[in-house]
Amino acid sequence: MLLLCLMPLFASAQLIAYRDCIPDGYDFWLYVPDDYNPNEHTKPLVIFLHGKSLSGNDLSMVRYYGCINAIERGVKIDALVMAPQTNNGWEPKKVHELYSWVKSHYSINTRRVYVIGMSMGGYGTLDYAATYPNEVAAAMAMCGGATVPSLCGLNEMPLWIIHGTADNAVPVSCSQRVVDEMCACGDTSRLIFHKMKGVNHTRLARVFYLDQTYDWLFSHSLSDSARMTNKKYTMNDGILRNAYSNLSRNHDLKVVDGNGSTTFAEKKYYTVKKGDTLSKIAVENDTTVSILCKLNKMKKTDKLWAGKRIRVK
Repeated sequence: MLLLCLMPLFASAQLIAYRDCIPDGYDFWLYVPDDYNPNEHTKPLVIFLHGKSLSGNDLSMVRYYGCINAIERGVKIDALVMAPQTNNGWEPKKVHELYSWVKSHYSINTRRVYVIGMSMGGYGTLDYAATYPNEVAAAMAMCGGATVPSLCGLNEMPLWIIHGTADNAVPVSCSQRVVDEMCACGDTSRLIFHKMKGVNHTRLARVFYLDQTYDWLFSHSLSDSARMTNKKYTMNDGILRNAYSNLSRNHDLKVVDGNGSTTFAEKKYYTVKKGDTLSKIAVENDTTVSILCKLNKMKKTDKLWAGKRIRVK
């Protein structure tokens, strides 16, 4: 069966779900801002690589945190944003195939392509940037590491690595190893390595919701001959603490299916709280117990426990 990946018409900001555009490739979201006009100007591209908790084959999960969720919560990102989903780590070649597809179908400023990710996505960010240093204007990796054989390409670009010293999921030594290998490659003047004392793993997800994150990325371009790093920005726990303070839901964002469907069936999940019953959850989510059982392959008599995640739509 041939699946067509279609380019929607743009009258407002859109979040487009693309599936099976590339054989054996990643499915992905593409955010297109409301002022995108391919006939007038190009736009920067931000590539967001998610962490392990968003892995799988349910594309809606990529909206739970990160760049796409930040846009939905009102953060203004003046760029196209590509957010793929993986179920087993990030392969630089596959990410690059998606980038090439987007570049061939949308008006992208290829001098202003940025990569950002956290945890497993931090690994993906550093692996991709090291593999394609001449394609990436700047990169930001939180609480990650790297797996590719050579990291010398990272020395060629503005790079901000952030890691909390209290990270029990991905120890700060993983980022330190990256920095040590960069030092072995030579000049590291383009690197910012920020070890945040006492900060844990999940805390750094707040970085995606800060305007300064995107301001820093966008202040770099491949057109800058020296490719020097903007070091006027900083990061501290006070900045992270206020990351969510001024957010406001983006009600104008239109979610569409890029594969030609007339509707996009968005999946919705609910985390069970103490005292919840299937009947209560059904009423609160405008559905029925029978539908909940069908969606979750469970019986009406099955026990619920606090923290259990069930699908409600």
